[in-house]
Amino acid sequence: MSNPYLALLKVPGARVFVAAGFVGRMSMSMVGIGIVLLVSAVTGSYGIAGSVSAVFALAFAVASPLVGRLADRHGQRRVLLPLGPANGVAMTLLVACALLDLPTWTLFPAAVLGGVTSPGLGAMVRARWINVLHRNGDGRLHTAFSLESVLDEVIFITGPMLVTLLATGVHPAGGVLAAGALTMGGSLAMAAQRGTEPPPRTAGGGGLAGVLALPGVLLLVLVFLLVGTVFGGVEVSVIAFAEAGGHRGLAGVLLASYALGSCAAGLWYGARPWRSPLHRRFLAGLALLVAGLVPLPPLGAHPALWPVMLVVIFVSGLAISPTLIPGYGLVERLVPARRLTEGLALVGTAIGVGVAVGASVTGRLVDARGPGAALLLPVGAGVVAVAAGLAGRSRLREPQEK
Repeated sequence: MSNPYLALLKVPGARVFVAAGFVGRMSMSMVGIGIVLLVSAVTGSYGIAGSVSAVFALAFAVASPLVGRLADRHGQRRVLLPLGPANGVAMTLLVACALLDLPTWTLFPAAVLGGVTSPGLGAMVRARWINVLHRNGDGRLHTAFSLESVLDEVIFITGPMLVTLLATGVHPAGGVLAAGALTMGGSLAMAAQRGTEPPPRTAGGGGLAGVLALPGVLLLVLVFLLVGTVFGGVEVSVIAFAEAGGHRGLAGVLLASYALGSCAAGLWYGARPWRSPLHRRFLAGLALLVAGLVPLPPLGAHPALWPVMLVVIFVSGLAISPTLIPGYGLVERLVPARRLTEGLALVGTAIGVGVAVGASVTGRLVDARGPGAALLLPVGAGVVAVAAGLAGRSRLREPQEK
């Protein structure tokens, strides 16, 4: 039986843009941790470090859909050629502000510049898959999205380890500089691939609201925001769980198990054909995601049960990819082709904002009530996501005119 992923990578040009996208978006799992490690080493304050990292994330969240809109209108090449090097300069500027002992306030505009110049390659890679597969009449889009989901999980497993190694074993600035170099290299490599680039779509600006004016997309953004809150809440709670049991190093193993569950399910999901409608698969994935979270709060109150947590969190992670993959598929169905990259960027940004919100609120809950009680937040966010999806399922069922 042939491997569907190897067969997919035989699509002309696919291997190169997949590799470029992988390299370029490695930084998305590195830059936040890298900024915290650099700024805390220089200032001695985790509060300042966290604030600078949050400003970077907020700037990226605001700019990413706008960058996607520019890519739709003018083509990815014309956006990536200036943006990739600009991000490298911004990251270098941030490092310079930190190492040259400039006033603390200078770190914040440098972080804003870094965030707004981050190109959001995940959305651009998915837009390329849609372009090359539709152009060739190929119906394996769910396999392509599965591949990208698995690669995202690999990035979030390896990226934090790499940036920590560079920042603690080489130089405090090493992680930030590496993140900038990877973004610039991946962006320029992607820009060089003209044959797979989606054609510019100049018609229909869509106003300031953009794709948010589409009811189905607005619902997806809300659901993805809540799903991101689940991820952020689980991450912080699991770290606190490991520390409470005196096994700080176990946190990475537990989070890797969560990501590995998603990887395994993503590979399974993409390797088989599906006949059920996308919106049903998406809602089923959300329901399974919540079901997998239910055992976590009682376990979180008992750090000695970490072997059980290791297994349970792997099982919980099995629902992640089967939720995100049809979710991205719905974006492709709901958003007009001329605004596709913008739509993909928007839902990706919603996840990122949700992660930041979930991590922040959960951190306070951990301090007040402990990791077990804090894990109730991702459960609650998941329940609300399911309720929102079910209430608005008719909006997901009817694709917009392309």
